Amino acid sequence: MAVPVFRGEAGEVLRQASAVVGRPVILWEVSGPDQMVARATSEPSSGARPAAVPQFDLATLRRWKVPIPVGSRWVAARLGPEGSGGSWVIAPVRSQPPAPPPDGRERRSRERLALELAGLALGLIERESSAGPLQELASLPAMIAHEASNPLSAARAGLQMAMETVGRWVDLGADRRLSLLDDLGQVIEDIDRAADFLRAVQDRARGATVRSERFDAVRVVRSCLTLERRLLRDRGLGLDFATSVESSYLNGDPNALFDVLMNLVRNAGDASASERTPVEVRVTQDARHLELIVRDRGKGAFDTTNERLTKVRSVVEGVFRGTVRTDSTPGGGSTVTVLLPLIPQRGS
Repeated sequence: MAVPVFRGEAGEVLRQASAVVGRPVILWEVSGPDQMVARATSEPSSGARPAAVPQFDLATLRRWKVPIPVGSRWVAARLGPEGSGGSWVIAPVRSQPPAPPPDGRERRSRERLALELAGLALGLIERESSAGPLQELASLPAMIAHEASNPLSAARAGLQMAMETVGRWVDLGADRRLSLLDDLGQVIEDIDRAADFLRAVQDRARGATVRSERFDAVRVVRSCLTLERRLLRDRGLGLDFATSVESSYLNGDPNALFDVLMNLVRNAGDASASERTPVEVRVTQDARHLELIVRDRGKGAFDTTNERLTKVRSVVEGVFRGTVRTDSTPGGGSTVTVLLPLIPQRGS
């Protein structure tokens, strides 16, 4: 039986394993219920003829009493000459390392360990080569969202400047000025909604890679409110912020907390728009929790199923293992209280 020699990284893996074992190393594939096919060998070919390999059958594998699915691949080496009854050493091709010995003592031979590593290396090479295009495709939405966000931000800044110019345009009639400002303001709101959508795309794209780290929540809150205060001011609204703690440490994703507060403040801003009342943000802390309170003085028609609050609940409960409470009084505004579990603080 003759098979070709692997080239590139996979071929180098077989050759390195052969150098350790001191015998040719062959890559086999289970092609049927009772059939093994040699796919590659570490032995160089002789002239134009592929390298020859010894025969191997499934009886060797069946002695292990392990599943032998069709399509599975194995690396193997005969320790004795063909026809002498010499034994084989064999290991599966896989992308995850085997479990450690139960008692922590390694009893596998040097040859078996060499083939285990060869099988692992071949599995990882195969996984990387097959997943590459998929990984690029998976990252495409985040790349598009990032590239689209920059011109949107520039367009928003340009519209704000246009609104300021229109507001100072004394030759323009009052009614016409108000109409233009309303139209431009609507465009800005549309841009904000598009930016929120793009941010959600980026969040979904990073999905399982959500960060988990120790961070100062008060610093994140201040950073978020610096941005949101400017946006509320553009809408003729104020933002009142007070905190009884200078720093408070949580475990989780600081970007997720930023998004939580951003959604709560913007929701409160929407509720306050008609009344032109300020949005209030308070941060307090007890022995077990950091308490984040966002209050508006709007009409009190708080919709507890709206999209922003649904997202806030999902992040608070899923990322921080916290809770969200809502309170709404008709004519008296709405309050959202977020309780986030503390971790041991510095100096405590």
